[in-house]
Amino acid sequence: MNEKERESKRLFLKSILYGSLTALSAAILYPIFKFLKPPQQTEVEVSSIKAANVNDLEKDSGIIVRFGNKPAILIRNANGDFKAFSATCTHLDCTVQYRKDKGIIWCACHNGQYDLNGRNIGGPPPRPLEEFRVVIKGEEIFISKNV
Repeated sequence: MNEKERESKRLFLKSILYGSLTALSAAILYPIFKFLKPPQQTEVEVSSIKAANVNDLEKDSGIIVRFGNKPAILIRNANGDFKAFSATCTHLDCTVQYRKDKGIIWCACHNGQYDLNGRNIGGPPPRPLEEFRVVIKGEEIFISKNV
């Protein structure tokens, strides 16, 4: 066997070896990277939901309801009027709650405070809560996104 044939065989074997190692590395690393990067979750597009019945909510109280993948807050003020907002704080996406004792919407994460019109009045939230439209049909309360 001459030197050119040996070099040719050596080059062929190196190519097979490096190709196999590359394929093995990819077969091991791809599932690991796929596991570490969670799949993109699409938001369920919801435009309107039945939130509650009128009798379910006393005056001066609030409840959290599911609005697609996100929470919403439905508030009945002391006058009996209903208001609905996104229950996701505009600061760091914590869920807000109604504080009857203070008459505000409050975020427990960093003491974010909103008035009953959804405007930020204290704490770190940079913008108001997204307001939803409230429609009462008979005894049922529906909330929907303002379009």
